[in-house]
Amino acid sequence: MARVVHFEVHADNPERAVAFYEKAFGWRFQHIPALDYWMVMTGEGPGIDGGLLRRRGPRPTDGQAVNAFVCTLGVNDVDHAVAAATEAGARVAVPKMAIPNIGYVAYLHDPEGNIFGVFQDDPKAA
Repeated sequence: MARVVHFEVHADNPERAVAFYEKAFGWRFQHIPALDYWMVMTGEGPGIDGGLLRRRGPRPTDGQAVNAFVCTLGVNDVDHAVAAATEAGARVAVPKMAIPNIGYVAYLHDPEGNIFGVFQDDPKAA
């Protein structure tokens, strides 16, 4: 079975995206100037790390189908994550909703227009 082992965030303004993800989620970044690429370290323990690069195609726009993979971040509290992300510059795409007996999820647009999800495990969700 194939599993996600790396993700990439595409950004019109990589420095703005780095600042957003640092502020909203505490991610760390390492710029590789020769490649104009940022390695993304999301934390310790289970999960994956990724990369950030300058967008090479059209920016996603409202009302269009998603034109990239959507990554969902595991969080302890969806409400807190949405508040932190919007304070850092995100816009809510899909408000918090319950996945019965599994948890809660919400989707946001980062400042670069990319959609990402935040997921809170909660078997009591209804």
